[in-house]
Amino acid sequence: MSRPRIVIVGAGFAGYRTARTLSRLTRHQADITLLNPTDYFLYLPLLPQVAAGILEPRRVSVSLSGTLPHVRLVLGEADGIDLDGRTVHYTGPEGEDGTLPYDRLVLAAGSVNKLLPIPGVAEHAHGFRGLPEALYLRDHVTRQVELAAAADDRAECAARCTFVVVGAGYTGTEVAAHGAMYTDAQVRKHPMRTGMRPRWMLLDVAPRVMPEMDERLSRTAERVLRQRGVDVRMGTSVKEATHDGVVLTDGTSVDTRTLVWCVGVRPDPLVESLGLPMERGRLLVDPHLQVPGRPELFTCGDVAAVPDLNQPGQYTPMTAQHAWRHGKVCAHNVVASLGRGQRRAYRHRDLGFVVDLGGAKAAANPLGVAMSGPAAGAVTRGYHLAAMPGNRVRVAADWLLDAVLPRQAVQLGLVRSWSVPLESSSPEVARVPGRPEVAGRPATPTTPDTQRSDTEPEGEQAGGTTNDAAAKNQPDSEPARSRPGDEPAGNQPGGAGAMSRPGSQPAKNQPGGQPAKAQPGGEPAKNQPGSEPAKNQPGGEPAKNQPHGERAQKGPSGSPRASGKPRRAVEAAGPRPARGGSGRPGKAQRASGAGSAGKRPTAPSGPSRSAGPPTDPGPEPPANQPPPGPDIAPGPVKRTDGRAAEGDS
Repeated sequence: MSRPRIVIVGAGFAGYRTARTLSRLTRHQADITLLNPTDYFLYLPLLPQVAAGILEPRRVSVSLSGTLPHVRLVLGEADGIDLDGRTVHYTGPEGEDGTLPYDRLVLAAGSVNKLLPIPGVAEHAHGFRGLPEALYLRDHVTRQVELAAAADDRAECAARCTFVVVGAGYTGTEVAAHGAMYTDAQVRKHPMRTGMRPRWMLLDVAPRVMPEMDERLSRTAERVLRQRGVDVRMGTSVKEATHDGVVLTDGTSVDTRTLVWCVGVRPDPLVESLGLPMERGRLLVDPHLQVPGRPELFTCGDVAAVPDLNQPGQYTPMTAQHAWRHGKVCAHNVVASLGRGQRRAYRHRDLGFVVDLGGAKAAANPLGVAMSGPAAGAVTRGYHLAAMPGNRVRVAADWLLDAVLPRQAVQLGLVRSWSVPLESSSPEVARVPGRPEVAGRPATPTTPDTQRSDTEPEGEQAGGTTNDAAAKNQPDSEPARSRPGDEPAGNQPGGAGAMSRPGSQPAKNQPGGQPAKAQPGGEPAKNQPGSEPAKNQPGGEPAKNQPHGERAQKGPSGSPRASGKPRRAVEAAGPRPARGGSGRPGKAQRASGAGSAGKRPTAPSGPSRSAGPPTDPGPEPPANQPPPGPDIAPGPVKRTDGRAAEGDS
C-alpha cells in the first residue's frame, strides 16, 4: 500500500508549524510536500527591526530545508486547486508549471496587503508584509535622509525627510517607533544644511494607538512615540496620494516622498477561487480546522475562519499567535484522518501581546499583566527568542552589537520600487526583470471595510468581503509608479513617460510622439534598446547593439517598445497573455466553481487619475539594461552624434 500524500500550501506561521509537527507525528509513514514561493520561513514580528538596520535579513529568515526534516520542499506558487481531482497546480520561480497530487491538503496560504479605494495609494505607497518590502524601505529611508542633508532648498529637504505611516496597529506603530530612532541617528552624524530634522507621522482613523490592546499599553506606546517626535494623528487618514505628497482627510496637505501602508491584511486571493463557503474572505471551517463536506481539505492560519469556542459566534482573529497554534492542531487532525490518534478541537487561551518600540522601550501584557519600560523590553525580546524556530543565537548577537556599536546606514540597492508593488498577491517575493510575473501577479483590490477598515492592524482584521470589488481609480491593469515599461508617473504631463524608459511614451519635449531633434524620420537614437533601427542601418535591419535582434513593436501611442524577450523565447511562448489574465505565458485558464479552482478575479481596467489613456504596460526591461532606480529618473536620450537631445534633463 502506498504512503499517503500530504501537501501543505504556504510556509507562514500556520504552514510551517503544520509541516514541522507532521514530520514528527507521521514517523516516515507519509510523503509530506511543502509548496512555498521562498525557501525560508519569515518571522514577521521582527521585520521592523530589519528595516531599521538592527537585524540583518537572514536573521529573521529560517531555512525550511534545514529545519524541516523529512519534508519535501517545492518552490512555487499555487495558482489553482482541483478539489475533485485532488491536485494542486503551481508555477515555479522560473515560470515552469507543475502539479502536485494529494490525499490530504492543508491550505495555509497566509495574507496579503489590504487595499482601500483611496486615489493614488496603489501607485505611490508601499506595504510592509515581506522581506523585500523591508529591504526597500530601509534603502529608501536612508536615501531620502542623505538627499535631504545635501539639499539647499528647505521645501525639498522637508519633503524628503517627512515619512508618513498609515495604520497605528502593531506593525505601523513599530515601524514609526524604529524609523524615528533610525533617522535621528543618521542626522546626528550628518546634520542637514537647513537645520531641519526628520519628521515621522502616524495616521489612523481609530481613537487611539493600537486599539486592540489594553488602554494602558496604548497610552504607553503613544507616549513613547511622542517623546521621539512622532506626529501621532488619530481620527485621520489619507484622502489622496500623489508623487509629491498626500492629502489627509482633515484637508491638510503633507509634502513627502514616503508613504508606508500598514492598515491591515486580507486573506490570500487563492481561496476565493475554490467556490466554498466563506466568511469575510476566509474559508469557513469547523473547530477541527476541516472544511465541511471536504474531509481531505484542512485550512488554518489567516485564510481560515476558525470558530472561537471561548466566544460563541466569533472567529479567531488573524494573528501570528493564532496561526502558530492552528498549525499544531491541524497537524494532529490530519494524522487522525489517516487513522492514527484522535481529533482535536481548536481552543485557545490568550497569552497577551508584546510590542517592541525600539531601544529599551516596549509595551507588553503577558498573561494579562500590563508592563512598560525596560522590563517590558526584556519580556518582549525574550518572547521573540523563545518563539523563533531558529537563528536565536544570531538574533541575540545582532541585538548585542546594536547596543554597543552604531548602526550602518548604507544603501544596498537590492530592491527597486517597482519590484515591491503594494498591489501584489505575493509580497514575500520581489518582481524580477526578465522572468514571468509569477510572484508578482496582480491581486484583487478590496472594497473598504465598513467597520474599522483603518483601525484594525495587520493580523487583527477578519479580511475583506467575499466579493471584493476593485478599488476606485486603482485599476488592476495599471502598474505602480516607476516600473519600467509601464504607464508614466503622474508628474509627467500628458501621460508621457520618462526619457529612455523601455516601452514608454516619448519624452515630454517630444509632443505627438515625434523623435528628438536631429533624429530624422521618426527614428530614435541608435543605442536605445527596443527602438527602431538607426538612420545608418538601411533596409530596416536592427541595430547591431540592439538586444534580441528584433525590430521594435509599435505601442498604442505610436511609440516603439521592445519585445523584452529573446526571439526564440517569443516564438516559443506565443502571443503575450492579456493583463487581466494569469500573467503567465503558457498557463491555461482555470475553471471556476465548486470542485475546481477558478481564475483569480482581477479588477477591471480603467483610466488613471494622473496618466493619459491606458496603454499596454509593455514588457519587462531587457536583460542587459538594468531598470531605473525608484527615485532617480533614467538618463537622457542618447544621440548618434554623442550630444544630449535638446530639452534633456
